[in-house]
Amino acid sequence: MPLLNRAVEMQEEVSKWRRHIHENPELLYDVHETARFVAEKLKAFGCDMVETGIGRSGVVGIIRGRQGDGSTIGLRADMDALPITETSGKPWMSRTRGRAHSCGHDGHTAMLLGAAQYLCETRNFSGSVAVIFQPAEEGGAGGLAMVKDGLMERFGIREVYGMHNMPGIPVGSFAIRKGPIMAATDEFTIRIKGRGGHAAQPHRTIDPIVAGSQLVTILQSIVSRGADPLNALVVSVTKFHAGEAYNVIPETAELAGTVRTLDTEMRDFAESRVRSHAAAIATATGTEIDVSYHRNYPVTFNHDGETDFAAGVARKVAGDTNVDPTIAPMMGGEDFSYMLEARPGAFIFIGNGETAGLHHPAYDFNDDAIPHGISYWVTLAETALAA
Repeated sequence: MPLLNRAVEMQEEVSKWRRHIHENPELLYDVHETARFVAEKLKAFGCDMVETGIGRSGVVGIIRGRQGDGSTIGLRADMDALPITETSGKPWMSRTRGRAHSCGHDGHTAMLLGAAQYLCETRNFSGSVAVIFQPAEEGGAGGLAMVKDGLMERFGIREVYGMHNMPGIPVGSFAIRKGPIMAATDEFTIRIKGRGGHAAQPHRTIDPIVAGSQLVTILQSIVSRGADPLNALVVSVTKFHAGEAYNVIPETAELAGTVRTLDTEMRDFAESRVRSHAAAIATATGTEIDVSYHRNYPVTFNHDGETDFAAGVARKVAGDTNVDPTIAPMMGGEDFSYMLEARPGAFIFIGNGETAGLHHPAYDFNDDAIPHGISYWVTLAETALAA
């Protein structure tokens, strides 16, 4: 099945929406102008219901099919940008320095708006489609906020689907897998207290920098010597702050970083090792070490039946050779994971072509992907809710 003709016709208009959103990026839950833009579009399309303020600033539109009775499926896009200064050089670059849509959420929102317009025009399905536009994917757990606000129960959502663009995958192609497709993203902060003093008299101090350096090194052994090499695990120390002068050994030091895992057992193991290694270094160096460990987004876990279904829909749109049903998991995080904990569903990648990578300041969503994304969403809805 080729791309939907109407989706191809819509590309120019939907690209304009996408570029408008791109020019006006907003962060976390403060996506009020984007949410207003989305809600106005949904009302103009003729959605049967448009609800705002869900999960603080999320938007949900309900589109009923020709036969209104039946199940409801959810289709989700994210609206927030990143705290990055854009360097793409595109005419529609961010107008706000320090904010940019460097992950393509502008494209996700625009594609789902295009699908909503199409579904409102045709209504060639039974039951209802909930188009979900969430805030705060980039570290704010907006997906969890919407779930806690009763998203699934309030709209009677039976199953839920998400989609994310992926640079390096050709435009017109899709990739998915059963089980874990993106990682749990935990964060740690380690505070080390020693005894400061003159750098020329280190024997009178307890040096927190030496303790911190030993800890950075030993934390690497969690992966290299503690974990089964066949189980995915990433431990990265990304911050190390200590001292202000050349001739002073400081009183304190602070480390921070991230742990990425694909299953609960490895997640528990990693946290336990971070804590035990910190305690061991404290004993060995005479420092006091406090570990703050925060479990952030859980694993994004695709349900078997829904993954098979989503892959089948992608094949209808793109053809068998343009769908990879066994892509390797990615160690980035995604808060659609909370929605997949609440309801069965699947998360799929859509190709963005050979562009700059996600979260890179030169990244820009590829508008050529728009008709493919719209076609996927529409075909998924019409197939899941066949009249």
